[in-house]
Amino acid sequence: MEFDLEYNSQTEKLLIPEYGRHVQSLVQHCQGIEDKEKRQAFAEQVVNLMHQMNPQNKNVQEYRNRLWKHFFFIANYDIDVQAPEGVEIEPDPAKKKPERVEYPAIDKKFRHYGTNVKTLIAKAIEMEEGPIKEGFVETIAGFMKMAYKNWNREHYVSDEIVLEDLKVMSEGKLVVGENASLDTLAKAVRHSKRRSNTSNDSRRRGGRNNNRGRNNNKRRGRR
Repeated sequence: MEFDLEYNSQTEKLLIPEYGRHVQSLVQHCQGIEDKEKRQAFAEQVVNLMHQMNPQNKNVQEYRNRLWKHFFFIANYDIDVQAPEGVEIEPDPAKKKPERVEYPAIDKKFRHYGTNVKTLIAKAIEMEEGPIKEGFVETIAGFMKMAYKNWNREHYVSDEIVLEDLKVMSEGKLVVGENASLDTLAKAVRHSKRRSNTSNDSRRRGGRNNNRGRNNNKRRGRR
């Protein structure tokens, strides 16, 4: 004996699960009624049914207005039915799907430098020639080396690799001076971290010393 069974996983998605699949089917059936008066009467009965599912709200007009909004939402706003006076039926902007945001295209070969590096390189290319641009390009190269070392901690990262990648990414338009050091930025970051850690340690030691002083004063006072 064979049974023709239908599983919920094979049916369409419930738009508002709290009303169940039967209400959604009734709304869809209402959309197919050709006679306008019969369609209107059927829609009102469906809303009444939705109302009966939560009888504790039967005296709240605002709740009944919301039921009509849910009815039109389930119908995907594609139904010729007149809602009660004062009920504005229009798609809720909060429920609209946001526009798809495209992820920035990243060259897989240079993904370890991050997307901001490409923006910095483009900005450096547009700058006028001079010491400011030279310092900016050197900073970009230093950041690239630091990012490369964070991504590849197990291997030595040479300046030649970074400079060659900078040349390729800028299409040969950016060149770092011969005497430039690509470790300046990394040293500055390490120095800043040391100062921050030293300052925090000093605060902690100062707090402990103040507590000791207060405790000693309390003991002397008791004597």
